[in-house]
Amino acid sequence: METPEEHIERLRASTFSIGRERNPLAPMLDQAVKYLSAELYAKDVHFLMELIQNAEDNEYLEGVDPSLEFVLTSRDITNTGAPATLLVFNNEKGFSAENINSICAVGNSTKKGNRKRGYIGEKGIGFKSVFLISAQPYIFSNGYQIRFNENPSPHCELGYIVPEWVHENPPLSDIKQIYGSNCELPNTTLILPLKPDKVKAVKHQLSSIHPEVLLFLSKIKRLSAREHNEDPRLNTVSAIAITKETDFVTRKNIDAESYTLHLSAEENSDEFAKECSYYLWKQKFPVRHENRIDRRMEVEDWVITLAFPNGKRLLRGMKCSPGIYAFLPTEMVSNFPFIIQADFILASSRETIQWDNLWNQGILDCVPFAFINALISLIKTVDDAPVSSLLPMFKFLPVHSSPFEKLNIVRESIKSKLAEEDIVPSESHARQKFFHKPREVFRLIPAFWNILKMAREQGVSLHNLSSHGYWVLDFSFDKPEYDDILEFLGVVPVSSDWYVKCIQGSNIVMGVSEETYLELLHFLAVNWHSWFYSTGMGNIPIIKYVDVDGSVSLCTVNESAQRDDKIPCLSREQSHVSWLIDWNREFRCNANHFFVPRSTQEAIFSSSNETEVVKWLRDAVKVTVLRVNDYAVLCGNQDSSDRKLVIAYAHFLYHSFSNDYLSDREVASLCDEMPLVDSYGHVIKAREVVIVPASESKWVQLIGCNPWRKYSYVELGEDYLHPGYYAGTSTEGKHLMEFLEDFVKASDIPYLAPPNDVIPTASTHLTKQNAFLLLDWIRELKRSGNSIPAMFMNSIKEGTWLKITMNGSSGYRPPSQSFLLDSVNRSSNWGNILQNGSVLVDIPLIDQDFYGHKINEYREELRTVGVMFEYGEAREFIGNRLMSLADSSTLTKTNVISTLKFIRFLTQNFLPPVKFILRIKEGRWLKTSRGDRSPVGSVLYDQEWTIARQISDIPFIDEGYYGEDILVFKQELQLLGVLIDFSGNYQLVADYLKSPSCLSSLTMEAFLLVLDCIRHSSSAGKLVIALKNTKCLKTNLGYRCPDDCFLFHPEWGCLLNVFGGFPLVDSNFYGSNIISYKKELKDLGVKVDFNDAVKEFLDTFRKQASSMTKESLISFISCYRKLKGTQHIFPSDLKKCIREENWLRTRLGDYRSPSNCILFGPQWESIDPITCLPFIDDSDKYYGNGIHEYQKELKKMGVVVEFKAGAEFVAAGLRFPQDACGIDPMNVFSLLECIRALLQEKNYSFPEIFQKNISQSWLKTHAGFRSPGNCCLFKSQWSSYMKPTDGPFIDEDFYGSEIKLYGNELSAIGVCLEEEKACSLLASHLDSLSEFCIIVRVYDFLREHKWKPGGDATRKIWIPDGLENGMWVNPEECVLHDEDGFFGLQLNVLEKHYEPELLPFFSSSFKVRSNPSFDDYCKLWKVWESLRRPLTHAECCAFWKCVLMHRSSKTERTLAEDLVKLPVVLGSGEIVLFRKGDVFIADDLLLKDLFERRYPSRPIFVWCPQPNLPSLPRTSLLDVYKKIGVRTISESVQKEELSLADGVELRQVNSRDVMIGKELVRLILGFLADPSLDIEATKRHGVVQCLLNLKVLETMELIAVSYCLSLSDGEILKVEAKSMIRWDKECSKFLTQKMDEAGGQKSLIEYATFFSDVIARGVLWNEEDKIKTLSGLTKLAFVLNFDEQAVQFLMKSNNLQTFPEDEEFLTAAFPSV
Repeated sequence: METPEEHIERLRASTFSIGRERNPLAPMLDQAVKYLSAELYAKDVHFLMELIQNAEDNEYLEGVDPSLEFVLTSRDITNTGAPATLLVFNNEKGFSAENINSICAVGNSTKKGNRKRGYIGEKGIGFKSVFLISAQPYIFSNGYQIRFNENPSPHCELGYIVPEWVHENPPLSDIKQIYGSNCELPNTTLILPLKPDKVKAVKHQLSSIHPEVLLFLSKIKRLSAREHNEDPRLNTVSAIAITKETDFVTRKNIDAESYTLHLSAEENSDEFAKECSYYLWKQKFPVRHENRIDRRMEVEDWVITLAFPNGKRLLRGMKCSPGIYAFLPTEMVSNFPFIIQADFILASSRETIQWDNLWNQGILDCVPFAFINALISLIKTVDDAPVSSLLPMFKFLPVHSSPFEKLNIVRESIKSKLAEEDIVPSESHARQKFFHKPREVFRLIPAFWNILKMAREQGVSLHNLSSHGYWVLDFSFDKPEYDDILEFLGVVPVSSDWYVKCIQGSNIVMGVSEETYLELLHFLAVNWHSWFYSTGMGNIPIIKYVDVDGSVSLCTVNESAQRDDKIPCLSREQSHVSWLIDWNREFRCNANHFFVPRSTQEAIFSSSNETEVVKWLRDAVKVTVLRVNDYAVLCGNQDSSDRKLVIAYAHFLYHSFSNDYLSDREVASLCDEMPLVDSYGHVIKAREVVIVPASESKWVQLIGCNPWRKYSYVELGEDYLHPGYYAGTSTEGKHLMEFLEDFVKASDIPYLAPPNDVIPTASTHLTKQNAFLLLDWIRELKRSGNSIPAMFMNSIKEGTWLKITMNGSSGYRPPSQSFLLDSVNRSSNWGNILQNGSVLVDIPLIDQDFYGHKINEYREELRTVGVMFEYGEAREFIGNRLMSLADSSTLTKTNVISTLKFIRFLTQNFLPPVKFILRIKEGRWLKTSRGDRSPVGSVLYDQEWTIARQISDIPFIDEGYYGEDILVFKQELQLLGVLIDFSGNYQLVADYLKSPSCLSSLTMEAFLLVLDCIRHSSSAGKLVIALKNTKCLKTNLGYRCPDDCFLFHPEWGCLLNVFGGFPLVDSNFYGSNIISYKKELKDLGVKVDFNDAVKEFLDTFRKQASSMTKESLISFISCYRKLKGTQHIFPSDLKKCIREENWLRTRLGDYRSPSNCILFGPQWESIDPITCLPFIDDSDKYYGNGIHEYQKELKKMGVVVEFKAGAEFVAAGLRFPQDACGIDPMNVFSLLECIRALLQEKNYSFPEIFQKNISQSWLKTHAGFRSPGNCCLFKSQWSSYMKPTDGPFIDEDFYGSEIKLYGNELSAIGVCLEEEKACSLLASHLDSLSEFCIIVRVYDFLREHKWKPGGDATRKIWIPDGLENGMWVNPEECVLHDEDGFFGLQLNVLEKHYEPELLPFFSSSFKVRSNPSFDDYCKLWKVWESLRRPLTHAECCAFWKCVLMHRSSKTERTLAEDLVKLPVVLGSGEIVLFRKGDVFIADDLLLKDLFERRYPSRPIFVWCPQPNLPSLPRTSLLDVYKKIGVRTISESVQKEELSLADGVELRQVNSRDVMIGKELVRLILGFLADPSLDIEATKRHGVVQCLLNLKVLETMELIAVSYCLSLSDGEILKVEAKSMIRWDKECSKFLTQKMDEAGGQKSLIEYATFFSDVIARGVLWNEEDKIKTLSGLTKLAFVLNFDEQAVQFLMKSNNLQTFPEDEEFLTAAFPSV
């Protein structure tokens, strides 16, 4: 036997020709290895995964725990100059000769074809990947000491796979020192001297080895990585040692097993978790035929393992861990809380799996099944575990979506399958756990769970939570932390009706504490509008209130909100609760207001939810929240005539005020509205003043009667003086009266407010005592600040009760006509002086001798009632007397003279006449030229008023009436306001200005006076208005209105000469001084400024612009030139007018504005032939050549002169000749220059007329003259696809290469420059082509540039006829392929005419179908129906495969409407088509067997492929048949029970002998109690009662039925079969054929089937969809002989249960059982 070294030498010689003739394949092999090693992985460090994979595939001695160790050292133990060395230790058996041969070859792995034996490697280059990090890897194993070199060997020119024997370095002693001197070296060691640029990457990867790398490896139990340096401080690799332990198998069956695996990681860092256990579920699935691939052909089963981490995963600092394993981790983070392991086909980088691989797709399809089974195992395996311990298992659900689309499909599949699993626990009062489908279980609002928990603790029975039509989710699961899980499962909140039933059906309102009751109210408040507003919650008695008798009662929310019978109330203040409840009882629950109980209110006040609860009670329940004041207002507003309640209300206010429950302001307000009981015992509501009783009053003494009665003044009754006792409190009468005096204001004179009425005693002569009493009342009223009523005061002021003296005589006068002299100045003589000075007036003085000195103490009161005291008042008194005379009749001349004399008298006696004058000066008693006037503003005429008299009607005093005597009193008249001298009284002239009709043609003096009045008076506006439209101003054209006139100015007067006819002010008539009135003239409307004149000129210009003569135009432009540079600048509106008005004539014969005109020049000549432009008419007939002299002025005015400035005119005036041949290149280039200029303008858009004109066919192309939008500028790079003559490309031979300089301009007008637009243009040009080679070139161009059609016109495809011709067809008439070859006559198959590279183009651009569509197959089927020939198996399969591939509701409707015949199979095996109505689905195999045996030559069952095809599943095909109208045989036959033969013996037997007993009834009751059926207990009991009353009859004869089937041609097919059981419900008879016990199990299951079907149909006759389920359960229970324990387990396993009421029913129905 050869030694390892001899083996290597032989291998070098035989395999690599070392020492022999050179191997010619060496370079190729070297390159192959290089590519295989370098390109396989995206990252250098993936060699680690390959080495781990190799170690897993290695073989190990029995009893050895496989391990793999990586040690990195900075020592160069190989002496190759490496900066570091990586050593890999593996305790496998070691390399064999076969292994050495394999590693020295390419793709010759010893593991190939051994997938079934557990090998996980497959790439064939695991070891060779080390060349990515090491140029010379070493292997020491089983005596072999070899190395490899990536550089070609000098002996054979081949690298990578040529082994070299190692004699010296590295020595084993160095290796052992690094591994550990005290440890024996493993059998295999790899020594990898690292490349310098790979050291950092290797260190990083060793530090990042994932702790879960061993999770799915079956052999390796330990893996470690560390760094070994003599100085440990140099170590930079984060060391780790990973250990795996597997617990015993906890569950195992033929397809699946589960176990627990424990991973622990020891590392030199305490930062991360060190260990984690995983629950692993491993399940086998058979590989489906359609998912088989060559690389896995030998594998028959997929083994899928799911790992569920029990705790935090080992991340080792990583943000996330891989979710997909192919024995070793990929880099795919699935975002799922579990790990998927399977034999995936990986991408070459090993980072991901191949998503589109059929093998992988098959595995992913099985993952949902494995997950469901694993989860059910986790949740349901432990019977006694509480639900709360199961909930962590639900956290393994993939609630979050994955970044990978395929995994999201897996997620959705898991979600849909979970929806059909009984996996969600419901709330149960028993220890038994019940699981249901997610859609059958419902959540509660968390707050309600808290309420239920508190209610349970307080003894409220809540066993019926799932008896309200819903299964309620288990409390421990129904928490926010599981929201995302429950949302994923589809568990939704219970409906609002459940809450209504729950609260209504339990004692949760009155049976709980106030705190719990408040939580219930808070729950309703928070969820009212979103959950309960429109539900029956409003009709549940749920609101507590204290009734009239003091008991606590309930009312509904709706009753409270409607506020009809009861209005619940709350106290706003906690301290007032008892007070309000007690007084409410005293007031007999006034106005149906009932307070919420004190304990409830106290709970509200102490609750943190007070705000929300009270808001809901106020808004939704309409509970009234009251303060004591609010309650007082409420009681006070009640219409009560009960005097006792009125008195009680006063006591309530008194005590509430005494207890500080009401403030002063509130009591005052309440007392203002409080009803009172008067002295007659009447309840008085309306009042003005409350007065004390008459017997104790001063007002009777003074007035004698009650003048306040008609004003609702109330005299209080004596009831208020009596003591009282109310609501547990007592009151003394005097205290209540004091309260009323303070707040009701019961009062007397002088503190009594007087009525607004006349006092009778005021009209009589009062005694001195009564006069002083009256004055005392006035004094108090003034002191208190109360207003004195007007009628009351007037009666005092005007009453003749005050005694006076007048000229020595005494009498009585009203105070308003009396005077009181100052007691100090009683000797003063002003009174006598006044009487002596006035012959017209006497002065009445108060008689102080009668009243005495005391009268002076009431001076203020007397002044209040109208008594006068001062000299000024006396003067005013005299003035009033005079004015009264003047008012009664006009003062005579004598009266006026006397008044003037009186003023002179006062002045001469040094008595100030000012107030007297003020009193009379405004009176209209002075006769003037304008009638009776007041002195103020009247004029005493003299010569100074002569000119003013011409223009003004001034009121001069009538000297003819008064005579010359009036002239003597000039000074007195002046004091009265009469004007004597003119003295610049321009305002007076203006005030009395004559009407405009009197002001025309004014003299020079009069007009200048008018101007002075405008200048100096404040009524300038009035004068302007009067004269503005009056011809008062003399001009060179006669008298004109000021508005029409101009004040001439020599500088800008030339403007007025352009048109003439402007009226100028006549300066010769008015003199040069007229210029000083420039402002006043301007006010009158005269145009005095340049701007004013320009405005008028502007109006004239606008009117006459279009008719300007040549002379006017030249005059205007000359003036324009003259004014240039002066201060007289044309305003913007004139400039605008000049630019915008049409005043320049053009060659087109119309008038245009300057900005719309062009001054012709040489540069316009080239564009002129293709345009129609507005050049100024410079012909001799109009402006002539002289107009060109004013080029600068015209340009300034806006006329276009330069060519580029007129580009817009070209755009608007473009006019191509009818014959495009007349357009030369220069015309085109000029046009393009204009377009270039326009494009440079910002935000410019071409006008519509330009777009219209430019779209004409004027550009010369190789396809003739075309519009720009139908042209294309050929690019040189397109020449590789087509020629310029292949399409409408611009003719560069005609235009020259210069045309390419205008690419932007051509593009702007629509010429195609870009490939995309060129494609569309060429596509539209296609239908004009007929040469196949050109068409193909165009198609190639369109394909290269990924063109998509934009309209029907371009969606045509050329189909050649094989000769020179062909035709254009629609894409809908084409397909790319016809694999089956059925459509040669119906469709155009493009692969017959075009090269394969064009076919994808037709598919993507023309939407040509790859294969015939569903509609095509339907049309083909119609053809087959008409041919009446047998169909082949291939034809049937092809058609129905297409149907399943395109299946949808729409296609099903199409098939139902179009398909008349369907396939059946004849006895000969031929497939023929029969009418759809005569073809049936064999859903009942018993019936199928009956009909096939009875009618073998008449096939009636629809065709299905035999055997079943994966691409045409039988179940899917049958489902399609159903959807398109094929009936099932079971629903199509008519069943008839055959009568028993006459004389048949019927023997009555006990019902229990035929299994109709307690356990059958219990099973049915449990089934009917399912919440989804929503059957109440009484109804359930009624349903099963019919079973208890049966009369059971047994016979030995056959009990049979017949089945009839009617066909469309009238033929009826009939068969008979036995039924064994018959239930006559009308007669309550149960007939049974005696079971043949000798028939064995077949007889038993046969009888059980008939029995269960009859029972289920009899019980659930109105629930057709539930019959099958109940029948199945009953059949199973029958076979189990209805064993009690077996039935109970059967019910639990199907989530069925009976309730206490059901058990009571069973006990009563079966008392002895």
